[in-house]
Order: sequence, then C-alpha cells, then structure tokens
Amino acid sequence: MDPNTNFASQLPPDDVAAIDELGKTYQAFRAELGKAIIGQDQVIERLAICLFARGHALLMGVPGLAKTLLVSSVAQTFDLTFNRIQFTPDLMPADITGTDIIQESGVGGRREFEFIKGPVFANIVLADEINRAPAKTQSAMLEAMQENKVTVLGNTYTLLPPFFVLATQNPIEQEGTYPLPEAQLDRFMFLIEVDYPSVEEEKRIARETTGAARQTLSHLLDGDKVLAYQQLVRRVPVPEHLYEYAVNIVRKTRPHQPESPQWIKDTVGWGAGPRAVQYLILGAKARAALRGAYMASLEDIEAVASPVLSHRVITNFSAESQGMTSKKIVERLIKEMREA
Repeated sequence: MDPNTNFASQLPPDDVAAIDELGKTYQAFRAELGKAIIGQDQVIERLAICLFARGHALLMGVPGLAKTLLVSSVAQTFDLTFNRIQFTPDLMPADITGTDIIQESGVGGRREFEFIKGPVFANIVLADEINRAPAKTQSAMLEAMQENKVTVLGNTYTLLPPFFVLATQNPIEQEGTYPLPEAQLDRFMFLIEVDYPSVEEEKRIARETTGAARQTLSHLLDGDKVLAYQQLVRRVPVPEHLYEYAVNIVRKTRPHQPESPQWIKDTVGWGAGPRAVQYLILGAKARAALRGAYMASLEDIEAVASPVLSHRVITNFSAESQGMTSKKIVERLIKEMREA
C-alpha cells in the first residue's frame, strides 16, 4: 500500500482533494513553462515552492540565463500582475513605492495631492540586479517584503495579495554595486542559483529560440486560487521529529552553540536565525504538496535546506582561505546529519 494513502487520513477530505488538484496543477505549470523556458527544472520547482509558501526568492546567476524571462513567464502562467524594476545607482525609493503629486480637483480650481502607485504594486515584482541600487533604495523593499505594505509621506498603502518579490543578482560583476545587508538577505526565503544549461539543453536553446515566435502561455491560476493554495500548504502535516530536525540543523550552523561541530566553529562567523527554521518547515510543506504528498518528509526538508540556509550562513576568513562557501558548508552539514 502506498504510505501516502495512510497520511491522507490525517487531513480533511477537502484538503486531500485540494492537494491532488495542486499536484496536477503544478505538473501543468511545469509543462506550460516548458514552452518558454528550456531546462532549469530545479529552479522552477524552487520558485513554485516560494510562491505557494508565501515567500520571496533571490535568483543568483550570470547574465543570459533567462532569469527575467522565467519570472515574467511565471506571472503569465498564473494570470498575475507583473512589474519589473531595473535597479540602478540613481534609483530613488519613490521610484519603487510611488509618490504624491499635485492634481487639480476640478472644483474651483483647487489642487490636491494624489498618490500615484509605483511598480511595487503588483502581484509579482522582479527587482532586477537589486544590488545596483544604494541602501536607501534597497530598504524601500524591506517593508513591502515583510509587511505587504508601503509608507509614503506618513501614509500607509497595502499591497494586495498574493505578493511575491523575485530579485536577481549578478555574481561576477561587483564594481559599483551595493551588497545586500544580512537583514535584507534574511527576508528572502530562498537563494536560488541559476546555473548554465546542459549540453542538450543548450542545443535546444540554439534550435528553438532562433526560429519562429514562441507560443503564448495559458493562464492556469488566478490570484484567489493562489491564495487558497497558500493556505492549503500551511495545513500540510509535519511529523514532530521533522520540527526537531529543522531546529537541530539550524542551531548547528551557529558557531557559538555547544551542539555545533568543531569545523563549523572554525569556518562560520554567524549562523542562521529562527526565520530559517520557519522557512525549512514551510518549504518542506510546499514541496510535499506540489508533489501530491499529504505529509512533509525528511527528503523535503533536505531538498530545501540549501536554498534556505546558504545565504544565512556567513563564513569567516578561514573558510574563504580553504575555498569553503556557505553552500558547501550546508551540504556537508546535511550529509553528516544524514549519516549520524
């Protein structure tokens, strides 16, 4: 008997049916994106996990890997509003949030301030090369990402859900950039690395993107359905031992904790905070639901550990001198916990 059938008894029948539906919708979503994006299966899965877990994602990759096309294609497939913000050194906070302008009211020639919304007022916002803007402009995204609202000249404006920020960074060109501070990096659920395509995928890119126009993507979900699935993901059961595992792995990344291994103490300056535990659990729930499973598993936790923890583990000089990156540290820690 499929063990997944046993887990179904722990959920209401409506949730079981909804998870089955979400799994089918996710497969249709991947097939639809395949019309515009060649390869990048892991990137697509991680983007979907973030979306349905109600998180934000930071995409890291060299230019030309279709990061912008991927984000805009996701927005089309989900029938969500989409805005792109190209971050530049002269970008101001008002260019993101919007600002008040003077308009004539039409009554006796009176003039009144009217708020004009900025590009952050969309369901999916692409912050392209976010590290090119100065700190005061980067900080304009913080309140929006954490609180789903913006404050302009003392007035607060709510961003309508679903709200999803995808930011990109170029890892090879750092001149004239402003590295994101740890407080802002922590707002991103996942750090998603976009790698080069395989040989066969690159051949397909050469054939399929240099010919006739690409197909138009079909709308699979609207905003209300996305919100319903986001609520569904949070109801996916998690065994108690997985909560313990998530807490344990995060605490081991902190060099000042007695339970952390000696090699962590030698290579890590600062470890992940409590938000990492939350995102490990939410990511595992979302991955399980997207795959049609009725309960999160250890495999789900391990699959999301690297994108959740890599940008939250800060290495020291000793690690850099040994060529130990945050990603390698997280992978080694997962392997050691699996073998323990």
